[in-house]
Amino acid sequence: MDNNAYRQDLYQAVNGAWEKTAVIPSDKPTTGGFADLADGVEKQLMQDFADAQAGKKKFENPLMSEVMKLYRVAQDFDKRDQLGAKPVLPDLAKIEQLTQLSDLQAQLTAWYREFPTPFGIQVDADMKDTAVNVVYAFAPSLFLPDKPYYDADNENGKQLLTIFKDMSLKLLTMVGKTEAEAKTILDHALAFDRSLVPYVKSAEEWADYTSMYNPETFTTFSHYSSNLALGQLVQDLVADTPERVIVAELRFFENFDKIVNPAAFADLKAWLYLNKLLSSANVLSEDFRQVGGTYNRALSGSKEAMSQIKSAYYLASNRFSQVVGDYYGKTYFGDAARQDVKQMVEKMIDVYKKRLHANNWLSQATKEKAILKLNKIVIKVGYPDQIKPIYEKMHVDDTKSLYEIVKALNAVVLQDNLDKYHRPVDRTEWGMPAQMVNAMYDPSRNDITFPAAILQAPFYSLAQSDSQNYGGIGAVIAHEISHAFDNNGAKFDEFGNMNNWWTDEDYQIFKQLTQAMIDEFDGIEFAGGKVNGKLVVSENVADAGGLSCALEATKAEAEADLRAFFINWARIWRMKATEQYKQLRLATDVHAPNVLRANVQPKNLDDFYATFDVQPGDGMYLDPDKRVKIW
Repeated sequence: MDNNAYRQDLYQAVNGAWEKTAVIPSDKPTTGGFADLADGVEKQLMQDFADAQAGKKKFENPLMSEVMKLYRVAQDFDKRDQLGAKPVLPDLAKIEQLTQLSDLQAQLTAWYREFPTPFGIQVDADMKDTAVNVVYAFAPSLFLPDKPYYDADNENGKQLLTIFKDMSLKLLTMVGKTEAEAKTILDHALAFDRSLVPYVKSAEEWADYTSMYNPETFTTFSHYSSNLALGQLVQDLVADTPERVIVAELRFFENFDKIVNPAAFADLKAWLYLNKLLSSANVLSEDFRQVGGTYNRALSGSKEAMSQIKSAYYLASNRFSQVVGDYYGKTYFGDAARQDVKQMVEKMIDVYKKRLHANNWLSQATKEKAILKLNKIVIKVGYPDQIKPIYEKMHVDDTKSLYEIVKALNAVVLQDNLDKYHRPVDRTEWGMPAQMVNAMYDPSRNDITFPAAILQAPFYSLAQSDSQNYGGIGAVIAHEISHAFDNNGAKFDEFGNMNNWWTDEDYQIFKQLTQAMIDEFDGIEFAGGKVNGKLVVSENVADAGGLSCALEATKAEAEADLRAFFINWARIWRMKATEQYKQLRLATDVHAPNVLRANVQPKNLDDFYATFDVQPGDGMYLDPDKRVKIW
């Protein structure tokens, strides 16, 4: 292809022909790039599961036997259909037995372990002292994807709410409610859901990661509710009295009494009932699985539910994610590839150090702290050395219903999280399993993780040139490193503690540069809407840093091919998606749309212009004074 096509639209030049013939699977909202690799992993592991079930394969890890038991129970739809709604009915009956808010208070601790609640308690590392675990408190999720969907002029929200109502009414009648009873429950549940809207965070607010750190004294937290003993609940759950609780959504808890009170009890009770039913549908009979997935399919634009066998595979592999990941990583990745990629990560860190030394807007004091942070980054590649101990506690009693099994496994996971309060933070834990096609940076651990599944073409392959690999996995590696210095990560030090290590002057310049990144993307039209620059700023800062650092590494190679570098950068972002999925991601995802990740970031790099002879008037041209350069 001649340079003109790349000068006008890099993404289309690389992916246009593919996009015309690419077919989105009927049970998924997207294809291409990350999704293609995920489909390949799915196909491989499903075949291995089938071979093991047929006696053609044996797993070395004994924990895989628990995975296979859950897999067998999940795919036994004859038994699931015979049971129908029966497994969930006793729990729904317990919710119906509540007559007033004091009934909920009387059994709050036991209730929290099994049933929905209008708040969440979780144990995680203290963001300002990441060696210790502390208690966090959260607000509940909304029925619609985000706060703006509730706006009176949001037509998408109205359409989704109609679908949600229809689905909920069907599910309620399927557990024995008359149409009138079902409508009453739904109306009350929706009223409670809407009462949450003014007080919970939006996706844009959540994009400011550090805003969740609001430490309150235990006494203050205990007094947020006049009707529920929140303090006693926390004491019971963690078997201790914490000095403080980190309130992730302060506005919600400061208004807790306005939301949860005796006058709102009927709404709350219906909300609890409906939430329990919605969360259970996927582990009941086939008709529940089909109806219960209606709303999410509408959200994503998927045409149909995944097959029964595939749903069983995902249920088992997700519950035992790290066990399956250990098998996948050791079988299809191996230690040799792990060491090779680790060296690539180290190389990218060295490139970053050189760029920091040459940086023209940071003071020496801030540079030294930034380099110290780079030196302390923990690299996690392929799969963990050890599987988390929790999986030794997760046993599947295959004489019970799928609903009962999953409920028991959930109880183990909840208790393990609560028990963390009495344990030091385990910095060896992975945030992603090896079979996940993704990568991440954790600011509280100052570590970067590259699961085995993403370490294949077009991201990484020995069959690709170094320039192609740098345009793929090299840019992804540098992207994750850049998260250490995005608008959120920059607030954490080398130990992962939230701590200001910048000079005031340097941080003011950094804020101006991140604002320029917000402005560069804000308002770009996409999928019938416009990009929210604030929502996607952290990922865009990481993209910009990742691409520019990977480019520098490429240029240092003896046979650098910048054309191949930029083409593979565009290739990894290829994606064909349903319109509904595009709109959902535009509204809620902290990542910019893929086509913009492919096209906008290269416009900031002078080498892109030289490589493809981009001139004023070309589609990919951006005036020099508008090009954003941070890292």
